[in-house]
Amino acid sequence: FVSAQVVNFETGGGDVEISADNGIEWQQENFLFIARGNARATRKNLKVTARELRAYYKKLPDGSTEVIRLDAITNVNIESENYTAFGDHAIYDMKAKIITMTGKNLKLISNADWLTAKDQLEYWEQKQMAVARGNAIAVRGDRKIYANILAAYFKNIPKKGSQIYRVDAFDNVKIITDKDKATSDRGVYNVESGIATLTGS
Repeated sequence: FVSAQVVNFETGGGDVEISADNGIEWQQENFLFIARGNARATRKNLKVTARELRAYYKKLPDGSTEVIRLDAITNVNIESENYTAFGDHAIYDMKAKIITMTGKNLKLISNADWLTAKDQLEYWEQKQMAVARGNAIAVRGDRKIYANILAAYFKNIPKKGSQIYRVDAFDNVKIITDKDKATSDRGVYNVESGIATLTGS
């Protein structure tokens, strides 16, 4: 076990600091750090907390180390300047900057918008896109979109922050407002204009 409760790494996307209340185990042969008990990982404007964190790293030619993957296990909470996400388990591909969350009560909140899913919730940082799979729901106010798969696209709006501006819906699509209800096989919903383009049955 590492005697200190904090470990720092340098990465291409900014330094990563990992800390935990119950210590950090270093498995050199597996290129792995395991942080247990209120474990936390921070990088720039991103913070990941969970009961346990597993940081997989690689050695660089200059002798330094770089975290390539972060697994968060149980009571996962991810906070960034653009969103907050919750789940039971998360895998963060540090190079691709893709977070994949699974488990119960999956949810991603971005200002007035939120997404939920039964099977899997992904957030692609570079594309500013979230993908919800399995009984997926996207909500803003009284407007709700249901589908097997939802792809939500975000953009930063001055003084309002990150918001969904478009949702692509696939299979068993249902769009509900306080006045209307529409169903189809596929749909593209422009959140700002309120226009939904439906195709299929």
